[in-house]
Amino acid sequence: MLPLNAAHPQRVVSQAVGTDELLLALADPGQIAALSHISHDAQFSPVAAEARRFSALRDSDAESVLRFRPDLVLAASFTRPETLTLLRRAGVRLVVLDRFNTLEDIYASLRLLGRELGQEARAETVINQCRARAAALAARLSGVKPVRVLSAGVYPFTSGAGTTFQDLCDHAGALNVATEAGLRGHAPTPSEKLLVWNVEVLVASEGESTRAQLAAIPHYRALPAFKAGHLVMLPGPMMSSVSHHRIAAYEALARALHPERFR
Repeated sequence: MLPLNAAHPQRVVSQAVGTDELLLALADPGQIAALSHISHDAQFSPVAAEARRFSALRDSDAESVLRFRPDLVLAASFTRPETLTLLRRAGVRLVVLDRFNTLEDIYASLRLLGRELGQEARAETVINQCRARAAALAARLSGVKPVRVLSAGVYPFTSGAGTTFQDLCDHAGALNVATEAGLRGHAPTPSEKLLVWNVEVLVASEGESTRAQLAAIPHYRALPAFKAGHLVMLPGPMMSSVSHHRIAAYEALARALHPERFR
């Protein structure tokens, strides 16, 4: 006999960390067949502890996904195109999430996945919780002078408009100097211009050697903000989250930039 909710998927496989986060928030445990191949690794996943209750893919390729006999596969637009092509050819239902830059994008993904899973009410509950946290943070930061920040990393790119980092700045009382300078997306860091951008704080993903790695890059090492130790490091999974879990990053960055509002 089929389960009463057989119209909804019963063997869902998530192929990316971001879809892991959404699936864990909405699905009944029995609906989850497997999560991404890095879902159990806290270095990449903010929900690693919860994810360890479920199987993980061996890799991110189509073969690893299909061995779990899914009736729904969740992927992201940054999934390798060849993997998406093979999954489509296999005839499995595939939902590809492709908008991550704002909270409204995340709410749209939650609602889409809620419909797919038959968990619309649960999706609205998560959205309402997010809205409440975002509103409480906005009230706490009301009237603050935005701190001038730059996304810094060991790769020769920084984050401008239309990125998750810009969204982070929008909610944490920060002004992204790369966006102010006209950069869009993840653009090459214009090292020769950084000194005139008046960067007050560098924001980077946390790591054991992050500070030393940044110090080895001449254009960061020369910045007065870096020399003064004005560096905020956020856990990598938190900073890069493309789900509702990014609200924790808003709160962490806001607390670091505006400690007087959290006393």
